[in-house]
Amino acid sequence: MNCFQTWPEPIVRVQTLSDSGITAIPERYIKLLQDRPTLSPNTPHNADLISIPTIDLSDLQSDDISVRCNVLGQISSACREWGFFQVVNHGVNHALMKSMREVWREFFELPIEEKQAYANSPATYEGYGSRLGVEKGAKLDWSDYFFLNYLPMSVRDENKWPRLPSSCRELVAEYGDELVRLCEKLMKVFSLNLGLEEDYLQKAFGGEDIDACLRVNFYPKCPQPDLTLGLSPHSDPGGMTLLLPDDQVSGLQVRHGDHWVTVKPIPNAFIVNIGDQIQVLSNATYKSVEHRVIVNSVKERVSLAFFYNPNGNIPIQPAQKLVTEDHPALYQAMTYNDYRMFIRKRGLHGKSQVESLKSPH
Repeated sequence: MNCFQTWPEPIVRVQTLSDSGITAIPERYIKLLQDRPTLSPNTPHNADLISIPTIDLSDLQSDDISVRCNVLGQISSACREWGFFQVVNHGVNHALMKSMREVWREFFELPIEEKQAYANSPATYEGYGSRLGVEKGAKLDWSDYFFLNYLPMSVRDENKWPRLPSSCRELVAEYGDELVRLCEKLMKVFSLNLGLEEDYLQKAFGGEDIDACLRVNFYPKCPQPDLTLGLSPHSDPGGMTLLLPDDQVSGLQVRHGDHWVTVKPIPNAFIVNIGDQIQVLSNATYKSVEHRVIVNSVKERVSLAFFYNPNGNIPIQPAQKLVTEDHPALYQAMTYNDYRMFIRKRGLHGKSQVESLKSPH
């Protein structure tokens, strides 16, 4: 880990650049022509009418078995065809969701000196950050973030969470507990839909000894939003992500076929997406899907990504029940700790990591 103790270049806070009133972004943030967020020639004219599925989770508690089966089918279809879906009536307190957005907006409005006290390093990413990967000279994204470990308890250190606003630590703990419960519920659904035992995926992740973390993303206003991205295209390396998007402005785009679909957030909904580890465990029945974030010149954005991941020391490989003569194991076993080292070295590069796991045959 010695090579990950420091960043390769001095860190510049994107929020500071934005607040300085610049009218042109530095070269380091200008993406290559093919990576810029312009409409591709393949984008259909009705792209704005296409949206990821929205699923009402309250139907899972219905007394009507046909209603329960219908919602299971909706989730299965979304995991196979999109890798993304929005959930409503999910059981997480709406007031808590609103408070979390507000407290993190307040954090990013604090003086830079207060935030700098939590400056992170690539060794763990924990704290206040502005880049991913230690590749020298890499093109950077137009965003700052705060990353914190939530589970296991052995790595949770609330002293590394923001001291201000004063309600932040208490809210994060309450919010994390509610999201863990929601993730556990979804893991059971995924397992059943794959034809596995209800607790299969949870056990494969380590049972109660799972890894969970939160990254709060801050996307400042950008004077040239057509030249850069808030987050480069990638699939999430972990198991599953629950995203609480900004409730004022859209920014997330999901790759669907040959084009990018902008996700329009629904009030009080979470955006759920499948990560690389569930793609591996499902032997590619479920897909982790590339996504990216666009920025704009008028409004800043805050979003909260909660990552539910396997225990870092457990080898992850396709479920034996999903491996057949006609559908052999597509991936070699690898621990999540080894897997995420790739991201720490190189930053975000599409789906190149999960593709590199594919078995030689």
